[in-house]
Amino acid sequence: MHTDLLPRNGLILCAVSGGADSMYLLCKLRELGYPVAAGHYNHGLRGADADRDETFVRDFCAQRDILCVTEKGDVAAYADKAHMGLEQAGRELRYAFLERTADALGAAVIATAHTANDNAETVLLHLARGAGLKGLGGITPVRGRIVRPMLDVTRREVEAYLREKNIPHVEDGSNREDEYARNRVRHGAVPALETVDPAFVSAVGRTTWLLRQDEAFLEKLARDFLAANAGESSVDARALLDAPWPVASRAVRLLAGRELSMGHVQAVLKAARDGGAADVPGLRAACHNGRLVFGVEDGPRLPERVLAVPGVTHIPEAGLQAHVTQFTDWPEDVHKSYNIFFFQCENICGSITVVGRQPGDRFRPAGRGCTKTLKQLFQEAGIPPWERDTVPVLRDERGILGVYGLGADERVCARPGDKNLLRIEFRPMPGE
Repeated sequence: MHTDLLPRNGLILCAVSGGADSMYLLCKLRELGYPVAAGHYNHGLRGADADRDETFVRDFCAQRDILCVTEKGDVAAYADKAHMGLEQAGRELRYAFLERTADALGAAVIATAHTANDNAETVLLHLARGAGLKGLGGITPVRGRIVRPMLDVTRREVEAYLREKNIPHVEDGSNREDEYARNRVRHGAVPALETVDPAFVSAVGRTTWLLRQDEAFLEKLARDFLAANAGESSVDARALLDAPWPVASRAVRLLAGRELSMGHVQAVLKAARDGGAADVPGLRAACHNGRLVFGVEDGPRLPERVLAVPGVTHIPEAGLQAHVTQFTDWPEDVHKSYNIFFFQCENICGSITVVGRQPGDRFRPAGRGCTKTLKQLFQEAGIPPWERDTVPVLRDERGILGVYGLGADERVCARPGDKNLLRIEFRPMPGE
């Protein structure tokens, strides 16, 4: 047992299901002189059998004066509400219970009874589904205050200890069913591999230790890379693309702050290469001005509004106001600005609206002699993709009149000496 994972002083909360492994954990730690308490979570999935297990753990602890805390939950309802599998839902609720209980008792650590066999089965499952070093490194010995001191203890050792000490335990009937992938690995793959090497389970433990050391080293390289090339939530895209895959992929995961599949990492790197964006679970990464930015959100789309002529129209999504005034003659105080527009009234068809960009929008900026898509013009102006839906676009019944920050369209742009003019100025909303 890895006693080096356990505190010299302080209470240890043991996760006790009543099965053989958890009874070994509770009794072995107590035998070694550690102060222990038991935490049992009833998942409410196996009816009378689950209640039997809870009663067994509570009675066993009461007879030996071991502090025991139990809780019963509705895993099925939680899984349905959260749209997740029963296994994941049970794990979340179980660990939440253990954390709350540890807080209430002032426990130094939470110990779980994962064994060397559990570790070997986990590695085989990860291998079957495809995994990198982290997945093939097996069960992590320490995660926060959760420790797993039995990762060097085999199931055979557990059973021998319980027989020797005459310690009772309960059996979960579902462990015998091959409906679950882990049970098929346990009943088929592991015994088959033990015919190749009887010490297969222990050998996997040594391998996972080595792989975890390699993973830790590569993660340090990725952190060093980010320290040199990244800010709080962005990284130099060119440097990321030039980095070796083991470093780049880990840097992406570290910046994302979550587990990502290889497909998600590849999508993010493609966004860095193409200057685009990639959506991964829970956030978006987008490339802009040579940097890959994580956590960007699209701005709200501008609803269509009819401009008050004359008058003021509020555009809160963009933090702007459109001030509209009319002139009979060309004013003397005309200043060139892409936020102030002068239109010839006779060239405007119908009412004027302000709205966000629309698919396929094309625009002919006055004085440039060319027609381009708004996407091209936004790219040239350096407007990041996640801000483009909040850029006000002025329209009439024939098309675009002007675009905030880009100027007026050739079709309606007024020129010195023109009469009957409309002036539209975009100003920040008060307090913006």
